[in-house]
Amino acid sequence: MSKESESGAFASPAYKVLQNDQVGRYMVANRELQPGEEIVTEMPFVVGPKACTYPLCLSCYTPWPPEPDNKPLCSKCGWPVCNQDCENSLQHKNYECQVFVQANEKFNVDAALDATSENGVPQLECITPLRLLLESERNVERWNKEVKNMEAHNKIRCKKPQWKSDHVNIVDYLRKRLKLGRFSEEYIQTACGILEINTFEVRTVKGFSARGLYPIVAMMNHSCVSNTSHSISPVDYRIRLRTTLKIPADGELYASYTHSLLPTMLRREHLLEGKHFACACSRCADPTELGTHMSTLKCNKCDNGIVMPLDSLDSESTWKCTHCEFSTNGHAVKKVFQIIQAEVDAAEAISGVDGADAIHERETIMKKYQSVLHPRHAFLSMLRHSLTQMYGRVDEYLLDDLPDVVLEHKVDMCHLLLQVLNVVEPGYSRVRGMTLYELHAPLLFLAKGQWNANVIDEARLKTKMIEAANILKEAATILCLEPSETSEGQIGLVAKESLVQLEQSINDL
Repeated sequence: MSKESESGAFASPAYKVLQNDQVGRYMVANRELQPGEEIVTEMPFVVGPKACTYPLCLSCYTPWPPEPDNKPLCSKCGWPVCNQDCENSLQHKNYECQVFVQANEKFNVDAALDATSENGVPQLECITPLRLLLESERNVERWNKEVKNMEAHNKIRCKKPQWKSDHVNIVDYLRKRLKLGRFSEEYIQTACGILEINTFEVRTVKGFSARGLYPIVAMMNHSCVSNTSHSISPVDYRIRLRTTLKIPADGELYASYTHSLLPTMLRREHLLEGKHFACACSRCADPTELGTHMSTLKCNKCDNGIVMPLDSLDSESTWKCTHCEFSTNGHAVKKVFQIIQAEVDAAEAISGVDGADAIHERETIMKKYQSVLHPRHAFLSMLRHSLTQMYGRVDEYLLDDLPDVVLEHKVDMCHLLLQVLNVVEPGYSRVRGMTLYELHAPLLFLAKGQWNANVIDEARLKTKMIEAANILKEAATILCLEPSETSEGQIGLVAKESLVQLEQSINDL
């Protein structure tokens, strides 16, 4: 998969790893790469529960217990599993299970199920670091070559509250309770840091979250406008990294370590807290966010003014209106953002299976803040992202039942979202693929409705169908790059079949 080059870095036909004093290791294209081209595929060094996790099965990460009156525990170690298959899975059986048995350390069920534990289950904090430490002994070659030099930011982390928490819940727990004194305090804290800084979220087949460590893919630097996309199989957790844009030879490969649909102030705060660096990429440095205005507010003192920071890299910068004398400070803007984000997060927690409420709550927040936020603001973009996928799929709002006014609303939301995504998630990105897929159907329904009502003639119908087909074709191209076992990959296959039928319908006109 990869080999060591003469410089001691990794190299493959698609990429090479370079190093400098400023950013450490980073990846560049070895040759010109086309959009959608696979750069690397990699199995995780280790997979395990996320930090501050809820009680879960240590094998499949399903919330535990499965039923209130059924609390299955591993027959050997007494820690939470779903069933015998999970008890016998290698990632549990060959790792923490043996350690717990030898130390005679049982899982405290009552403490884990205590509803007051807001910060997760302290006893479960050790699982993923323990797996990493054990794997460092078993897979020495890969540990030495790929993992041990990964950034852990110990000098920064040791000044943070999390360091002290990790010392109690992980370092002391492993060394004293689990009798693993062979691992030094520094070694364990470094393992914690490597996991905190470098892991990727993985999804299980049932849709639950865990984290995986992918040492090669993790070498990419961050940009708030990345030129790569990764997909992780829910079956074997293999990661596939591919390009979203054409990248020239020696062009740097970038990943995004944060949610692209967040305003600059909150993205930078997330990166500083979680990854320990202050992002100064071209998007963060531009008060307009590359013309998207995803952080911009509307001025409530004049009609046409918009309010932006004078220096978007300074969280305390003055924010000023473009048309009048109104100004405010970064602290006040942050308070506004936190209030809105809390409402958006609460609405986003309502899933489509809850029916029409999921749509109503999001629409209510959009209406509430449309006089405060720029039309392409990040918070409105987040809500549109959900709504474009819910209209047509949620009970009471199925596609066949949507009146023209709602179909037009969905089309408008897709177009506004694409104006943002074309800049911050350009090219063959998964979210662009999904948005294009959601756009094609209402366009077709509206065109057929207009034709049936004799508003447009057959030639105009054909033009509109060709437009929808082109959008569907791009969606299929992007989504078929996703693993077939993911929901996006499945939609890609559906899009491909739908495109064949649509093109046939166009030819029959």
